[in-house]
Amino acid sequence: MTHELAVLRPVQLSDLDALHSLAQCALPGLTSLSKDRRTLTHLIEDSLRSWEMHSDTPSNEFYLFVLEIISSKQIIGTSSIIARVGLKSPFYCYRLNRVEKHSKALDIQTVNPILELMETRHGPSEVGTLFLHPDFRGKGYGRLLSLGRFMFMACFPNRVDTTVIAEMRGISDDEGISPFWESLGRHFFQMSFPIADQLSSQDKQFIADLMPRYPIYAHLLSQEAQDVIGKPHPATIPAQRLLESEGFRYSHQVDIFDAGPKLSVLRDSIRTISDCQTLPIQIQSESRGSQYLICNGNPNRFRVVSNQASILDNSLVTSNHALQPLYLDSKDTVWTSPIQ
Repeated sequence: MTHELAVLRPVQLSDLDALHSLAQCALPGLTSLSKDRRTLTHLIEDSLRSWEMHSDTPSNEFYLFVLEIISSKQIIGTSSIIARVGLKSPFYCYRLNRVEKHSKALDIQTVNPILELMETRHGPSEVGTLFLHPDFRGKGYGRLLSLGRFMFMACFPNRVDTTVIAEMRGISDDEGISPFWESLGRHFFQMSFPIADQLSSQDKQFIADLMPRYPIYAHLLSQEAQDVIGKPHPATIPAQRLLESEGFRYSHQVDIFDAGPKLSVLRDSIRTISDCQTLPIQIQSESRGSQYLICNGNPNRFRVVSNQASILDNSLVTSNHALQPLYLDSKDTVWTSPIQ
């Protein structure tokens, strides 16, 4: 349960300073939230354009959300949705496969795991850019930050694809050194993992130019690199478990830089979406009941909060305190889904 009420909303240009400050709290390789002010400005502008488009089919749209403490107006987190990956630039990942060989003469059979480069140019939707300020972790804010994106999908299903993916951060240390990158990527890109990771968020053309196209035999990598393939960073495990509780599953595909796992799910199978319903509101003086995501469903002023509520007589019963940030009153209806 959250302590102070927070609201998930689309980013605004006025959030630039707060986003830049928030990004400085992230360790290398743990978020795609850029530390570069110019890049952040472009992300905000892309998100604003996407909201203005009111698209009925997923294309190049990018939706960036911020989590704001209502009382202090402090921005404490970010999350995002890419409506369709691979359109602006190809989406790359490694698919884990295996090659079986047999020698009749020696009566030897071998099974060799391989990494096959996949390039997608018209892919699914992706959730990403998840980052919560360290001081606010473990208080329930992360659930709102992550699951609030699925309320957007429930309200505007035509803006996203029928399949949704999530790339989880792979193993790297506090200095941003990735065993997988050191054993594979560095040989082809001749730069550090943090730099390559940062560049890929801006332009993926260098990946197409330099990445080997042939399958990689995993046994040729260092043992340290083999051990982290498909493993999430310890700091990412809570986010992965939350997504798995929503129905996401490991796709046997990994990131080409740090070998972090890629998760996938059918959009309408996501628990928050399948459990979502629109209900009229009943106001009570105090919040009681279970924790619910509560959303206004407004395309021009989209907002989501998490608050205690209950369903009674086919209405959502909650406090006016939770409705004010949504710009709603007792005459309106809300989109709502329970938080497990």
